[in-house]
Amino acid sequence: MYTISNIYVLAAFGTIGGALFGFDVSSMSAWIGQEQYLDYFNHPDSNLQGGITASMSGGSFLGALAAGFICDAVGRRRSLMLASVIWIIGAAIQCSSQNVAQLIIGRLVSGLAVGITSSQVCVYLAELAPARIRGRIVGIQQWAIEWGILIMFLIAYGCAKGVSGPSAFRIAWGIQGIPAFILLGSLFFFPESPRWLGSKGRWQEVENTLALLHAKGNLDDPAVQAELLEIREAVAASQNTEGVTFFGLFGKNMWRRTMCGTTVQMWQQLLGGNVAMYYIVYVFEMAGLGDQTLTSVIFLVTTGVILPYIDKIPRRLLLLTGSIVCCICHFTIAGLMASYGHHVDSINGNTILRWQVDDNTAAKGIIAVSYIFVGFYGFTWAPCGWIYSSEVFPLKYRAQGVGLSAATNWIFNFALAYFVAPAFTNIQWKTYIIFGVFCFAMTFHIFLSYPETHGKTLEEIDVLFEAKIPPWKSNQVKSRFGEKVETAVRKGSITEHVENEADKKSSDFAVQKETV
Repeated sequence: MYTISNIYVLAAFGTIGGALFGFDVSSMSAWIGQEQYLDYFNHPDSNLQGGITASMSGGSFLGALAAGFICDAVGRRRSLMLASVIWIIGAAIQCSSQNVAQLIIGRLVSGLAVGITSSQVCVYLAELAPARIRGRIVGIQQWAIEWGILIMFLIAYGCAKGVSGPSAFRIAWGIQGIPAFILLGSLFFFPESPRWLGSKGRWQEVENTLALLHAKGNLDDPAVQAELLEIREAVAASQNTEGVTFFGLFGKNMWRRTMCGTTVQMWQQLLGGNVAMYYIVYVFEMAGLGDQTLTSVIFLVTTGVILPYIDKIPRRLLLLTGSIVCCICHFTIAGLMASYGHHVDSINGNTILRWQVDDNTAAKGIIAVSYIFVGFYGFTWAPCGWIYSSEVFPLKYRAQGVGLSAATNWIFNFALAYFVAPAFTNIQWKTYIIFGVFCFAMTFHIFLSYPETHGKTLEEIDVLFEAKIPPWKSNQVKSRFGEKVETAVRKGSITEHVENEADKKSSDFAVQKETV
């Protein structure tokens, strides 16, 4: 059977799994202010609406927890096939919803699929991509999420304006199943992850896959042989230790990696992205403005702009810049809302909203700062959070570690999706103070705890953690392996030099540790 070898084509189809998440975000955020939805589901109050919105995140949490075990057992590719089928079932349940209970069940089922894809697409692409472009390849998942948000928002907007009654949201929710059919069909032509194949001892398939992906089938290519040796070393190291258990993620040599992987996903949520995406319609209504389409466009454009350059920028710089700017944005919005807003019983009949800003200049200021927040979120945390958590775990624990990291993302996504609607009702502008404090705290945590992974192979990142270099000095440790392979090629003695450099890689890092 024909196998796709172009890494960008693989990323384009593989990240449809991310687009499913984006579809689900807009499938709710686009409808919570529409009469067809509100009338059919009897105008849910803030607590019920929070539960409906958060149900998908609850399912995603469970899916992400199970994803690592499924992925290790059947492979990266087959786990994504399973997720596609689950998503199609969830879309069908949502499309035919007769009441709130059925809608919540449909979103839970869809969430199971999103939990698997959100964690394992990152793992899959990180293991397929060469180190020099790993960031942009994994980051395409976040861009796909944003495309999904925009596409579903436009579909929902068109249905809301052009279709009357419950058929409006049924059509939109039914269309969600189409991308899953495309993903399922394309996966039959995908290669399996060479690192997963190596963990199962299928070395000829590993070599063939690496050659297909990185050298147009040339088994003797030095880059292929170099990466093959690195994978052999990583697999050998993992086989010399005890079996993989969930609690092993918190062992003596693993807890720092687990802390980095899980907290980067936690902070991505606590940064306040849910306010910007799930409930942006509420912010616009409180500010007296109605059209939030530009938010999705800004989100999409900023992430698209940064992806070609994301492998040239240190991960820590992106994360720290994002947390600082978003912190300023949250406090600014809180100040404007507190200074120029006042309490009301409802806005346009929506009793969830109890705070309104009448001053036109202040309202425009709130929207402008919201756009700035979304832009910097798209530049920094939106792609980098997923990239970083996919890099920090060793081969042995990668699927389970990234699964736990994604589960952390989803449990906080669940909490915030449920919390934000009642928060706008009960504490109004103070909601932004809470997110501002989170951003302030994460800035210090990132600086003190997150080592730099930019530009290093997955195996070199293993050595970086084992060396216990202070995170704020880790950017001084440079990857040398690729340069030495190129030197070997120029000298003509490819195989011998590749093997020698693979043997020396760990000692190179040890020397750099002493220098740092």
